Amino acid sequence: MFFAVERSASACTFQCRNVVMKIVENDRKLLKDFIRLNEEWISTHFELEEADRKLAENPGGVIDRGGYIFSLVSEGEVLGVCALFHEGDGVFELARMAVSPRHQGQGCGHLLMNAAIEKLGKIKAKKVYLISNTKLQAALALYRKHGFLATFEGPHPVYSRANIVMERKIT
Repeated sequence: MFFAVERSASACTFQCRNVVMKIVENDRKLLKDFIRLNEEWISTHFELEEADRKLAENPGGVIDRGGYIFSLVSEGEVLGVCALFHEGDGVFELARMAVSPRHQGQGCGHLLMNAAIEKLGKIKAKKVYLISNTKLQAALALYRKHGFLATFEGPHPVYSRANIVMERKIT
C-alpha cells in the first residue's frame, strides 16, 4: 500500500515499505527516460513504428501541445512513465505507459494511472481514451480497474500493434 506524504503543483511523493517515490509532472529533464522506457517496453512486445520514432524526435511536443508527461521517480531513477496527449475539446489520450521491468508488478502502473486520472479531473477533461493490444492482459486489467471500457476492437489505423481502444469519461 502506498501513502501520499507530500503534494505540490508538479509532484506528489509516496512512501511504501521505506521506499520513497515521487510522481513528477512535465519535467523536461526526464524526457530521455520517457523515451527510453517506452522504446524498451515496445521493443519487448512489438516493434517500433513510425509514430514512435516521431515522438522520440520531440517528446517535449506532448507538453507544448497541452499534454502531460508523468514520471515515477525513486532515488534519482525513473521507474515508470505515462503521458496524456491533448486531443482538444476536453479529450486526452492516455498513452505511453511503461514501467521498468525490474519494477513491474509493484503498483507503479496504479500510481501513474491515479496521477493521470487525478490531473484529468483537475483540468475538467471530458474523457480519456487509450489504445492497446488484447494480448497485454495485465495492462488491460489495470485499465479496467480504473474504469476504462472497450469501445473498439480491431486493426488500428496508426499502430499496427494495436487492436483495442478503451475509454473512460471524466466529467
